[in-house]
Amino acid sequence: MTDGDLSASARAYAAIRDSILDGTHAPGEMVGEANLAAAIGVSRTPVRAALARLQDEGWIVIYPKRGAIVQGLSERAIAELGDARLILESTSVGRAPAASRERLADAMAASIERQRAAFAAGDVREFIELTLRFHRGFVEAGGNTVLLDLYDRMSDRQRFVLFQAGDRLLGRCEEIISEHQALTDLLRSGDAAAFAAALRDHIAETGVKPLSSFGFDGITTFPPASTA
Repeated sequence: MTDGDLSASARAYAAIRDSILDGTHAPGEMVGEANLAAAIGVSRTPVRAALARLQDEGWIVIYPKRGAIVQGLSERAIAELGDARLILESTSVGRAPAASRERLADAMAASIERQRAAFAAGDVREFIELTLRFHRGFVEAGGNTVLLDLYDRMSDRQRFVLFQAGDRLLGRCEEIISEHQALTDLLRSGDAAAFAAALRDHIAETGVKPLSSFGFDGITTFPPASTA
């Protein structure tokens, strides 16, 4: 494959992936190489490579000579995603030093204002990107690059779930902003157990009920956070 093919393949992959995550191509829909190639403005070869990659990631199932069917996420997969988020975000906040919590809380406050502006404009896409970065910050605060890498690997699944809940997000805009503010306040206070409980409820309000919803405090199996 030439450098041009590689560039076209990357462009095709990004375009098809984004159209799946934002619901343009819905679960159960059949997509074809020719139509995708025409829409993206590339040949069928890079589209074929992009589809193979997306199949490896579980977003489509390819049927030779027919096309590919878009896959969604099962209820269990969504619950497991909520589970992983709850563990990674809560654990990281529980281990974050006080100075990191303060810096992050200040950044979170600025993010909340941008989220409010996105809601006011009805810009679901912008809000989703802001909220993904908002929640990623909780993991970043813990300073563990392995946990952060694990969290980043879930970002597409989180993006998919949020786009699926687009109308629900707009309908709950005031509540979501309030929940984000409460999480920021708890982060600043250093009350890790209360943060984990609030986060569990917040995740559930987007239609995701973590498998570990009951009896999880997010910090009990880890050493106490530094007080530096």
